[in-house]
Amino acid sequence: MQTFSIHKPAVRSRHGLVAAQNRYAAEAGAAVLARGGNAMDAAVVTALVLSIVEPWLSGIGGGGFLLHADGATGKVSTLDFNVMSPRALDPADYPLSRAKTGNWFDWPTVDGEKNVSGYTSMCVPGAIAGLAEALARFGTLSWEEALQPAIAHAERGLEVDWYTSLSLAVEAAALAQYPASAALFLENGRAPRAGDANTPHYRPMPEKAKLLKRLASAGARDFYEGEVARLLLMDLADGGCVIDAEDLARYRPVWQEPATGHYRGLDIQAIPGLSGGPTFLDACRRLADYDLGASVPMADAALAYATAIRQAYEQRLTTMGHAASPEAGCTSHLSVVDAGGTMVSLTNTLLSRFGSKVVLPRTGILVNNGVMWFDPRPGQPNSIAGGVKPLANMCPLIIKQDGRPTLAIGAAGGRTIFPTVLQIISYMADRGLTLEEAFHMPRIDASTPTIRINARADRAIPATVGTRYPVEIVEDTLYPVNFAIPSAVQRNGAENVGMAHPTSPWAAVAVGAPDGR
Repeated sequence: MQTFSIHKPAVRSRHGLVAAQNRYAAEAGAAVLARGGNAMDAAVVTALVLSIVEPWLSGIGGGGFLLHADGATGKVSTLDFNVMSPRALDPADYPLSRAKTGNWFDWPTVDGEKNVSGYTSMCVPGAIAGLAEALARFGTLSWEEALQPAIAHAERGLEVDWYTSLSLAVEAAALAQYPASAALFLENGRAPRAGDANTPHYRPMPEKAKLLKRLASAGARDFYEGEVARLLLMDLADGGCVIDAEDLARYRPVWQEPATGHYRGLDIQAIPGLSGGPTFLDACRRLADYDLGASVPMADAALAYATAIRQAYEQRLTTMGHAASPEAGCTSHLSVVDAGGTMVSLTNTLLSRFGSKVVLPRTGILVNNGVMWFDPRPGQPNSIAGGVKPLANMCPLIIKQDGRPTLAIGAAGGRTIFPTVLQIISYMADRGLTLEEAFHMPRIDASTPTIRINARADRAIPATVGTRYPVEIVEDTLYPVNFAIPSAVQRNGAENVGMAHPTSPWAAVAVGAPDGR
């Protein structure tokens, strides 16, 4: 058990803020704000840089969701740029293993895990289309300008510190199966040794840099209908993936009105449809029946969280479906607020750590394993099918009060995302905690049959929750991630407040001011 505590203070500024899981990406977005860019400019730049500096979590080979909230009018818009299955995807190619039958918490596996890794696990990426569309509607930068920081990072290369080395080591055996993946990330089949402050170690991404330069000059649609698309299709065909030219050409992100709900006087804006948003709103409705004020013991509050989350998940997994995989999701979330109070909450993912594990040799892109998010059982709401989007765990949110955006929040961590965000918002709304205090409060996770409880939590919590559910006490570790990785920005009057995940060594909030303060 840990005998130490980790604390990461909130960042406060009248300037704009970018909260992200990697400080290089946050700093790139903040630099855009410092030069007069707005929240969407910063969000797009941050997301593009994240695809270089933490490629195991998100990238241009994946997809996601975002919300944009206008600081002046309060108007919220949502964009769905999640991955889509190829039209020729055949459910018969994913026969179920007879090892287990599965239930609403634990789906059966597929023979050979063809839905989890390799070319058979890939869906059409939506990130490039989505980021370009968002920038065109709400940004001030050109697409070419927005790509420059990511290009610079790709040319310099992925920095291999101890954390990167760990991330590569976790999946080294899987990456080694694919020559381009091994060449980019490994040395003799193993994770490269970490550099240090005096001798930093970088792994350049020349093919990725070339691709980004092509997109900067030719435009984002080149990814789907031009020279980049031609290269992608050659690589995909060589590997046996059924994504074809029409799949790419037909892909379009979708603008929608937000799904809305209320909790303790807060107006919640979420992604509608096949996201974590409707389930989050369902859990909020269930949680509203409980008294969770500051005088209520945390053990009783934890039992309420566990009950509301489990009930919402049962509704989700039996009526909306869910991914059929033993792996945890790996995702990137970023939250941005500019000096005018406009906010962006954006989540992008490759699904699993390193997605399909396949780097396409001609373009240097890591591709998602989106088929993993479909239910492999036939006849279910989210069964494997061609030409459709899967049910996703991502749950970026905008919270409004008195008609104005006050909080942009989200998290990475697969099924643990919405339980984490739910508890943070409850800590603030019910118990009066600050954003900083809420981020440091121990949490539970009720997204699996056994309720996982942070080892730092009050000892009465497992005793109380254990009266109704099986419990397991676990550490809030860097790996595996047991309680998600949240990031958020908040607007208090004319001041902005930002928080990044305390446990992550790379998560940071960067200030969009000329002097960086």
